[in-house]
Amino acid sequence: MNHTFQTLEFDKIRELLIENAHTEQARIRLGRLEPYLSEDELRHSMKETTEARRILDYMGTPPLSGMEDMDKILITAGQGGCLTPEQLEYTGISLTAVRRLKDFLCRCKSLETGLAFYEADLDGLEDLQEEIRTKIRGGRVDDYASKLLKDLRQEIEQTEAKIKARAESMLKNQKECFSDSFVTMRSGHVCLPVKKDYKFRISGSVIDKSSTGQTLFIEPTAVGQMSAELTNLKLDEENEERRILYTLSDMVSEQEEIFRRNIRVMEKLDYMFAKGKLSYDMKAVEPEINTGRRIRIANGRHPFLNPETCVPLNFTIGGEIRGVIITGPNTGGKTVSIKTVGLLSLMAQSGLHVPCESGSFAMNNQVLCDIGDGQNITENLSTFSAHITNVLSILKKASRDSLVILDELGSGTDPAEGMGIAVAILEELRKRECLFLATTHYPEVKTYAEKTEGIINARMAFDRESLSPLYHLEVGEGGESCALYIAKRLGMPKDMLLTAGKAAYGTETVDLPWGDCEETIRRESSPKVTKHKEIRSNTEILERYQIGDCVMVYPEQKLGIVCRKVNEQGKLQVQMKTQKVWLSHKRVKLHVKAKELYPEDYDFSIVFDSVETRKARHQMGRKYRPDLEIAVEEDRD
Repeated sequence: MNHTFQTLEFDKIRELLIENAHTEQARIRLGRLEPYLSEDELRHSMKETTEARRILDYMGTPPLSGMEDMDKILITAGQGGCLTPEQLEYTGISLTAVRRLKDFLCRCKSLETGLAFYEADLDGLEDLQEEIRTKIRGGRVDDYASKLLKDLRQEIEQTEAKIKARAESMLKNQKECFSDSFVTMRSGHVCLPVKKDYKFRISGSVIDKSSTGQTLFIEPTAVGQMSAELTNLKLDEENEERRILYTLSDMVSEQEEIFRRNIRVMEKLDYMFAKGKLSYDMKAVEPEINTGRRIRIANGRHPFLNPETCVPLNFTIGGEIRGVIITGPNTGGKTVSIKTVGLLSLMAQSGLHVPCESGSFAMNNQVLCDIGDGQNITENLSTFSAHITNVLSILKKASRDSLVILDELGSGTDPAEGMGIAVAILEELRKRECLFLATTHYPEVKTYAEKTEGIINARMAFDRESLSPLYHLEVGEGGESCALYIAKRLGMPKDMLLTAGKAAYGTETVDLPWGDCEETIRRESSPKVTKHKEIRSNTEILERYQIGDCVMVYPEQKLGIVCRKVNEQGKLQVQMKTQKVWLSHKRVKLHVKAKELYPEDYDFSIVFDSVETRKARHQMGRKYRPDLEIAVEEDRD
């Protein structure tokens, strides 16, 4: 049922349950929760949920806690190992949690719920808890764990004080021998910083020296004797601590069975209260369970929709009616309705409360569904192919005790053929005598449901005045897809609606409240595509026309002779019939090249210059003449 759990979002329900649990075993069990096939087991599980919810309502949240580390502790103690002070402290805390839960359940007995009597299976082991509390404190064996330990620690403290006093006395009385005025620790020994030149004046063992070698760290003989005594005392202290830890570890090991029973009961209660907490959070109720193939939901709601805005679902199927065909507008709530029926059915059959005013749910051997387009690119399945593949798989599994849910039956292909396939599928389900729900837009399917025994139409209500879906399921009436109404509400203009009406119903007369409907689509400005323009280089433009070329000038379409080549501004000078003019190179077109009109090395000054200009240029070419000048006509545009 993994596909069904994911499609109907039952896997998300399990995630919510896991979040409510404190122990790892309860989380694992909740993560594997699935519908019961045994009526006795289901009713027992439902009773657990109801009692847990009752306790939560009247007594509040129970003091549950995780005890994951206890398993390792019990294994170590059972194998004769020595538990650390931290492990023993954790054991004491776990026993405190057991005692608190036991007290809580004792108070809950006033509610007369069977769950409260699990208190009898819990044992707080008060004697062991008190023993741990008095001997372990702050992650270490307490001074008062035994008289011997207390005496040893006092003697250790006194010896350490004597060592410190002796060393400081030597520092004070022989200052000239030391490089510093304080005692230091080197390799676990109390040492004095003795100058190298005075090493023979201090009796003792050299433990270390400075990096320069000028200072020696010497443990004085008197201090060394006391340090040896201190070492022996610490060994005795360690032995006494280990004795106490082993004793406590043995006590834990002796109660292993009680510890494990406490853990099992704690995990079971955690599992039950997680179900009760989900019921509390969803404001859910205990549903009736039946084996008579009936489903009834009064004011139900999908668990993941906002209860403040969700329109309640009222739905009934069973008895003579085995199938319900739901029609209505897109966005009208058809899919949410069938998913709500499916999910609440799964929850009820899993021993969970359901979010509704009241409800009765049939036990199903399977809940089979085909919801969503199911398109799979990697498997090369189209929407229609995916639907048919899923439906065929469902038909192979469906039996009288199954609940089948199909969304958009027959969609994704040619409407006529899709309608036929939809009817064939419904007829096959009817023969199986299973409970089934299906959504569709095909009017022929609605007609089939009207004429077929055991199948009934239902529709999602639609308010034509406001042109909006009401998300309310009405059983017994076939609905309309209301596509034209919705299209109009979303802005489709009148001319398109008339065309759609004619195509759908064979007439342009469509009964719609036109109101302020646009006559046609109001076009908006759109970006333009810019075509690539070939850009010619400046060099190509400058060299395009040569002096003497015959060109056609537009738009006048008159011939002229190029007398000055194209300049940096893209203009050239052309000798027309009566004058020279400057023109853009875009206004002229080559008519005849100069080399075809004139001989090679032709002197164009004969054509374009005056006699005076030619004479002045000739004289200036022979020698410098400051009294002469040649005027050059420039582009004046």
